[in-house]
Amino acid sequence: MPGEEPLRVGRPLVVAIDGPSGSGKSSVSKEVARRLRVAYLDTGAMYRAVTWDCLDRGVDLADSALVEAAARGLDLELSTSADHESVVVHGHDVTAEIREPRISQSVSAVATNLGVRNELIRRQRALIAVHGRRMVVEGRDITTVVARDAEVRLLLTASEEARMRRRGLQLGGTQTAEDLHEQVLERDRKDSAVASFSQAADGVYTVDSSDLDFEETVEAVLAVVHAAVAAPQAGH
Repeated sequence: MPGEEPLRVGRPLVVAIDGPSGSGKSSVSKEVARRLRVAYLDTGAMYRAVTWDCLDRGVDLADSALVEAAARGLDLELSTSADHESVVVHGHDVTAEIREPRISQSVSAVATNLGVRNELIRRQRALIAVHGRRMVVEGRDITTVVARDAEVRLLLTASEEARMRRRGLQLGGTQTAEDLHEQVLERDRKDSAVASFSQAADGVYTVDSSDLDFEETVEAVLAVVHAAVAAPQAGH
């Protein structure tokens, strides 16, 4: 609940949240981070930042070496506060721009580049360490690769119908059914070639939010956090 005492004060508390597109990862993860009073990391924003940089500079996304080089040379400032979203690339504020449809349509080409993944995973782990390992981290393959040693590992999922509906609402009803299918289901299909985020690995809890509203989903995730902290070896 809001205002509750922070868990594991002075000790690590990494909450790793995986899930497919439209499952509510970002909004739920932000609220969970607020209530736990820990930092928040949207790893997807990092891939979007690389995509923006490549498109801005005319880098061919099919040239894997050039895209990897862009990721390694990226000057990125990323907010780790659940209350303030900020993404700055080479001094340019791209917080809003990285959410544009053109980025959504191109980000899989970057996210499936293994060289980019290695570089961004390195940065993500460094950010977790900088924050004393007290952070909610959400995205793809977080529970199995990025933070497989997290105190809490969770897969947040939902039915295809629920995910398409939520993404449509998130985008203000501006997308056609075909656009939503491309952004949600087709992107998952492409990304699943290099990341595991649709099935819970051993020791990873699952929360299915198909029939839950936002507050119910947040409460379900917090219940998992409390259960995992109380019994760290438990998982299902």
